[in-house]
Amino acid sequence: MATIKVTQTGSPIRREKDQRQTLIGLGLNKMHRTSELEDSPEVRGMIRKVRHMVSVEG
Repeated sequence: MATIKVTQTGSPIRREKDQRQTLIGLGLNKMHRTSELEDSPEVRGMIRKVRHMVSVEG
């Protein structure tokens, strides 16, 4: 499977609870933390939900 690298660039402070939970689901709960995930439609949907707080490579 192909993988993508997701890095948290924005703070979850004053964000909706579901956006904070989505970051935790992606393995990101602190600024500048990076997580490598498999490229699947589910992961792409989670990234789309918090696209203003993450950057994606690959």
